[in-house]
Amino acid sequence: MASIFKKNKNKLKKEGKDSVISSGDLLNETENQTDEDIITELSIHPQWNLSSEQNYVYRFLNNELDPLKPNQISLAGIELRPEKNEVVAIAFVRNSLKKDITFQEVKLLLLDENKETIARHSFDMSVLGELPARSSRPWMFVFPADTVSKKEFSTKDWTIAFELKAKHRLDLAESWEKSLPEAERKNLEKYVEQIDPPREGEVNFLGLQAKKTEKGDLNVTILIRNGHDKNVKIEKLPLEIIDASKEVVAKGGFSLDDLEIKANTSKPWTFIFPATMVLKEDIDLSTWSAKPVQ
Repeated sequence: MASIFKKNKNKLKKEGKDSVISSGDLLNETENQTDEDIITELSIHPQWNLSSEQNYVYRFLNNELDPLKPNQISLAGIELRPEKNEVVAIAFVRNSLKKDITFQEVKLLLLDENKETIARHSFDMSVLGELPARSSRPWMFVFPADTVSKKEFSTKDWTIAFELKAKHRLDLAESWEKSLPEAERKNLEKYVEQIDPPREGEVNFLGLQAKKTEKGDLNVTILIRNGHDKNVKIEKLPLEIIDASKEVVAKGGFSLDDLEIKANTSKPWTFIFPATMVLKEDIDLSTWSAKPVQ
C-alpha cells in the first residue's frame, strides 16, 4: 500500500472536508435514533501491510475526526492529488452503526472548495471489505481520466461524497405546465412515481393515451423516460405505433426542436400522425405501444 502522503510523509494535516449520509438512504440499514456522539475506531484493511509510521499517520488523523451521530455513513477527505490525468482522493470511510457493513457498487462525487464537480465515478466498494461497527477505514479512490471534468482545482477544502440517484420524477414542458389541469398533473406525478423507472442509462417510451380522430389522424401521448444522469436532447424522432394486434399501425418522423428530457425524469409529449402516416384502417387501441424506428 502506498504512503498516505506521497510528497511529504510527515504532513499530518487533513485537507479535505467531511460528507455524511444516512445509513438508511445508502444501505437501508437503521438503528434506534439517539443524540449520542459516536467515536469511530481506526480499522485497517486486513490485506494492508503498513509500516509503524503509516499506522501512526492514520491513527493520528482518525483521532482528529469529529464524532458521528447514529445511522450515519461518512467520507472524511484527507488528501487530494492529481496523478497524470487521474485524480487520487484519500479518505476515511466511516460507519456509526453498531453492526458491520459491506458496500456494493456506489457512485462517488468529488467536489472542489466551491462545491463544483471535479470528477464523478462508480466504484466497486466491495473491495473495501467488511467495515466493522463504529469504525473508520482509510481508503484510496482513483478517479480515471475520463471521469474528471475539471482539470484545475485546489487540493484544500475538497469533498468526496456518495451520490444517490434521485427519485425518478415527472418533468413538464412549460406549455404543459400552463395547460394541464392540477388534478391531472397530480395523477400523472403519482403514476410516474409508482411505475418502475427506466434502467440506468436508458431512454424509453411509455404510451399514455391514443385516439384516432374523425379525419383519420392518430394522436398519441407518450412519456419519454430518461434514465441517464444527464439531460438528453432529442432533435428528430422516427416513431412507430403498434396496436393490440402487434401490427405497426402508424409510422412517421418528427422534428422536435431540441426537446430536452432532464436527467432521471419522464416528460409527456403528444405526437400527431396525420392520416397519411396511418397504415391501418381499423386500429385496436385497447393496448398499444410506441417505439423509435431503428
